[in-house]
Amino acid sequence: MELPIMKPRAVIFDIYGTLLEVGQPPPEADVHWHRICRDLLHTEPRLSRLEFSIASSKVIARHHEAARASGIPWPEVHWPSVVIEVMPELAQLPRHTQEEFLFRQIQTGHAIRLTAEAATTLRWLKECECLLGIASNAQAYTLRELQEALATHALDMNLFEHNLSFWSFEHGFSKPDPHVFQILTARLAALGISPRETLMVGDRLDNDIEPAKAHGWLAWQLGSLSDGSWADLRKTLGGSQPMAAP
Repeated sequence: MELPIMKPRAVIFDIYGTLLEVGQPPPEADVHWHRICRDLLHTEPRLSRLEFSIASSKVIARHHEAARASGIPWPEVHWPSVVIEVMPELAQLPRHTQEEFLFRQIQTGHAIRLTAEAATTLRWLKECECLLGIASNAQAYTLRELQEALATHALDMNLFEHNLSFWSFEHGFSKPDPHVFQILTARLAALGISPRETLMVGDRLDNDIEPAKAHGWLAWQLGSLSDGSWADLRKTLGGSQPMAAP
């Protein structure tokens, strides 16, 4: 796609499928599930990993239905509440143990990584003094996943402006709800940054690209035929000389 030669003043990133590549569950996911329950619940799980997934999906569907009935078209659940409804024994554990359970549990469902090209782009944009933010359909464990992935490239969460980061679990609704982009547009305006100076980078047309454009933002669909890779993005924004990852 065509973007202005001048770099945007703010770049907002999607997480899953964009900053973080999402892969298949580990080959011994069921073994990990049993180990998590033994380590943290000190017992064998009442439910298999598949049974837990099915039960959680039913709870999520019920919560979504209730939220839509109240006028929220793209609702977001509070994942800890879902898990505790499925496994009430978790509620008896200390908060830090609950959080560890939730984090380790989600690792049985997917593998994630931040690529060297993504890390290079983040570092380059920061050196260009762009403000970086997040617009992510996410849960609290996402922050830890991102933090640990960034650390593998000697980066940290300080890359991102807190006030320019939208995490759906904190709000009860998710992309592509236009309120996500309206909230960020208002926060950007408070910093003197216009929609045409804001770039959304995401992997999905429906969740990222189209709603961003509807608010007057620039948009880049990572991996699409029309836009392309991280290196293509840097080149389009004026960084034709790729920077080596550390």
